Amino acid sequence: MTPFSRLMIACHPVFFITFLTLIYNLAMTQNEPNRSDLPYYEIPEYPDTYTPETTAARMIDGLGFRYYWATEGLREEDLEFRPSVESRTSGETIDHILGLTSMVINAVKKIPNGGQDNGPEPTTFEEKRERTLTNLSEASAILKSQSGTLDEYKIIFQRGDNVNEFPFWNLINGPIADAMWHCGQLVSFRRASGNPFNSKVSVFSGTVRK
Repeated sequence: MTPFSRLMIACHPVFFITFLTLIYNLAMTQNEPNRSDLPYYEIPEYPDTYTPETTAARMIDGLGFRYYWATEGLREEDLEFRPSVESRTSGETIDHILGLTSMVINAVKKIPNGGQDNGPEPTTFEEKRERTLTNLSEASAILKSQSGTLDEYKIIFQRGDNVNEFPFWNLINGPIADAMWHCGQLVSFRRASGNPFNSKVSVFSGTVRK
């Protein structure tokens, strides 16, 4: 009989069961997806009422959830992957999505695109990912607050004295739809680079299976 076996026999059964439970819980925790302080690990609860603004916010939440999991756990080799020489890399696609979400948050904050100082630009993948998710979360919160109507939220391009405005319709079929398109590319690219999308993620329910 080994020393470990004699120790197990000597232990009170309750302690032994507790020990096994701790080991099991530790193993299960290690298999769960990593949670973080970033928004959109899971999609937020839907609003109580349907309005144009809450509907638009839900579209943005859907985009945020998809982006979170399309980019969760990307490695350096994933970021550098491109399916062909003419294609963007995953890292360059992430840069493009960040720019699209900047247009979204600027529209709901009624800020022109171009020329304004928004502070230091994110440089690392982690910083870009956080800024992108924060842009979407803040835009959704503004729309849900019912502090304005969609016709007030325009895409504004400003270059010096030259100003061009486009209605919220263009935000839907432009930056929002485009960002969703590119999230799908990220999912496809990461599968090709050997790091597939988490199979526990349900984009229908906006949750992660345990």
